[in-house]
Amino acid sequence: MAAQAELARFGSLKSKRVFITGGGSGIGESIVTGFAEQGAKVAFIDIAVDASLALCEKLAMAGYEKPVFRECDIRDIPALQEIMRTVAADIGDFDVLVNNAGNDQRHNPEEVTLEYWNDRIAINQRPMFFTCQAVIEGMKRRGGGAIINLGSTSWHIANGGYPVYTTTKAAVSGLTRGLARDLGPYNIRVNTVTPGWVMTERQLTMWVDEEGEKLIDQNQCLKGRVAPWHVARMVLFLASDDAAMCTAQEYIVDGGWA
Repeated sequence: MAAQAELARFGSLKSKRVFITGGGSGIGESIVTGFAEQGAKVAFIDIAVDASLALCEKLAMAGYEKPVFRECDIRDIPALQEIMRTVAADIGDFDVLVNNAGNDQRHNPEEVTLEYWNDRIAINQRPMFFTCQAVIEGMKRRGGGAIINLGSTSWHIANGGYPVYTTTKAAVSGLTRGLARDLGPYNIRVNTVTPGWVMTERQLTMWVDEEGEKLIDQNQCLKGRVAPWHVARMVLFLASDDAAMCTAQEYIVDGGWA
C-alpha cells in the first residue's frame, strides 16, 4: 500500500459511525482499516471470527479505536438487523453503511438447484436491502448519511461460470439507484463501488493462476494489480463530505478492464 502520508485524509470521517458487512478479510478488511485510520467509529460483522478478532486487535495495537465486531451469518436477516440495532444503541446511529459481504462461489448453470439459487440470493442480494432498511431511520435522525454497496465487474464483462452471482451483482445497481431516489430527500446518498479482479488472498489462492495473470495483462488498461486498498479508498471518498453531491452512481475500480 502507498505510504499513509501520500494518501488523502478525509476530516469529515472523523468520529463518524460506520457499519460494514464482511469486514474480517479481503476487501472488507481494507475498508475496516481505512475507516479506522480516518478516526471513524467502526462496527463490522463477519462469519470469520478468528480473522475478525485479530483485525480488531491489530488496529487497537496500532493506536486506532478498536472496532466493534459481531459474528453474523447475513442469511439470517432478523439476527443481522438485531445486531445493527443493538450496536447502534451502543455507539449511536450510523452515518455510513458499507455492504461488502458476498461470495463468488463458482457454479455451472446446469447444476443450479432451487435450494442453491435461494442460498446465493440470501448471501449476495437479500442482505443489502435489509441492512439499508435498518439504517434509514437513524440516518434521518442524523440529517443524512452515505450507503455504499459493493458490486462486481463480472456481469459488465459477461463473465461465465457463476450466473447466480452475476445476477445478484447486476441487481446491486438497481438497488442503489432506486434507493438513491427514495432517500435523497433525507440527504442520504447511495452509491455502488464496483471492484474488478482484486488480488485478495482468496482470489490468489483459488483463481489467479498463470492464465489468470495473462488475462489481467490483456484486459486491464493499467499494468498493475487491483489491491483491496484501492477499492477501500473509493469507499472512503464516497462516505466523506467530499462526495456530498455524488449519489445514484457506480464507481468502477478495475484498472480499466470493464
